[in-house]
Amino acid sequence: MTNGWESSAAAWIADQGETGDFSRRFVLDEPMLARVRGRGFANALDVGCGEGRFCRLLRDEGVATTGIDPTPSLLAAAQSRDPKGEYLEAGAEALPFPDDSFDLVVSYLTLIDIEDSTRGIQEMARVLRPGGALLIANLNSFNTAGGWMRSDGPVQGFRLDHYLQPRAEWVSWRGIHIRNWHRPFRDYMQPLLATGLLLRHFDEPEPHGDTATANRFRRAPYFHIMEWEKPAARATTGEPR
Repeated sequence: MTNGWESSAAAWIADQGETGDFSRRFVLDEPMLARVRGRGFANALDVGCGEGRFCRLLRDEGVATTGIDPTPSLLAAAQSRDPKGEYLEAGAEALPFPDDSFDLVVSYLTLIDIEDSTRGIQEMARVLRPGGALLIANLNSFNTAGGWMRSDGPVQGFRLDHYLQPRAEWVSWRGIHIRNWHRPFRDYMQPLLATGLLLRHFDEPEPHGDTATANRFRRAPYFHIMEWEKPAARATTGEPR
């Protein structure tokens, strides 16, 4: 079974445009970029780069960025929009790079698409240099376990059910039909902790503005951002402990 991304690529590219959808433009972009600016990152890997939008934003911040994605049509769009950029076809579970290759690794709303997220997390940690940062934006696990309730009128509230049961679910909007994964927080946090990475930042960013869409994003948990640091290797003196 495919994950739907290749058949949905054209609709996704049209939906994102050049600047991204509401959640990217008004919720996630600024707090994600704030974790990058002024940090001196020389190079970055964008895991699941899609059509390359965040790669271009990182480049605008002065970070040389490589994008990987398993979807050929999305990579073709990324390369077309950024002819000098580096985009490679690869999945998160088998990154084609040596250990300790990147100062910054980014997973921007991609963990929910990765079938073996534990392996993907291990690979992201592996290619990160000591002292480097793994920056994650993900759909909140409460969000992926729930949905809005309606009763022939306005939205009544947000219902959460079967939270502890990991599962793949198909979601559809505006011509896009893809498979996402719901996992409880532990299924992300435990593999991240097991890599030895250190949690340095956590946030659940609010949307900008006072519109009906922004207020809906405030009513239920949508996203979270995490930054994890790979500890620098300890110097050895050769002296007995």
